[in-house]
Amino acid sequence: MAYGKKVWIFPDADMPPEGANLIPGHESVIITNVGEQKATVKITLLYTDKDPVSFTTQVDAMRVRCLRTNNKDDFGEYTAKVDEQYAIMLESDVPVVAQYGRAEPRAVNFYINTGYWE
Repeated sequence: MAYGKKVWIFPDADMPPEGANLIPGHESVIITNVGEQKATVKITLLYTDKDPVSFTTQVDAMRVRCLRTNNKDDFGEYTAKVDEQYAIMLESDVPVVAQYGRAEPRAVNFYINTGYWE
């Protein structure tokens, strides 16, 4: 049985700022390849105010790869900037499963600063 699909789009990417008590915000794209051959994945970043940029990565067969958008080892020269709105499109040559995740410290700021938890 084949799992996944070849195209994934995450329309709401946004690198969050540092939160309360210096809690770092981050976002990542996780790609899982449960197939029998290596996946070559083209990642295209679409912005509100500039031209799209693309790069490729690979995920070995029966492996998972986590790409942090603010890590140059993962996103190269296209690392995410704080508060920059963009979208992420993945195009793979074989079906993969993908997920976008964001650690959002701004909500922590709200609860700490408003005394909501007291």
